Amino acid sequence: MPVVRPSEAVVHEMHGARFVSYATPSTGSRELCAWRGEIPAGTRAPAHTVSREEIFHLLDGELLITLDGTVHRVTAGDTVIINPGATLAVENPTTEVAVSWVTTSHGLEATLADGTRIVPPWAN
Repeated sequence: MPVVRPSEAVVHEMHGARFVSYATPSTGSRELCAWRGEIPAGTRAPAHTVSREEIFHLLDGELLITLDGTVHRVTAGDTVIINPGATLAVENPTTEVAVSWVTTSHGLEATLADGTRIVPPWAN
């Protein structure tokens, strides 16, 4: 399907954030996945290591993104390139919801610090 309407997007929630999935194999994408992330005020997602490159673009708000131990203040309009094998954590220290757009390739997996492997359904 070449056009995915907002009413057709699939919503997932994890670690206090909301992921609205638009491009996946189930919607006809052959190589890429894309979703809108909604990170509520005060949310701190656990650090995780990604298996695939992610392009993270902040549409609205402000976040602290820790990438391989370095903290970056990211504001609306900024794009973060997260390479495979990088470890990142996302925190919204503000009082407003932050909204992002993320693109990656099919098959993304994330590994938490305790070794737990997560296969996010919005990226597969």
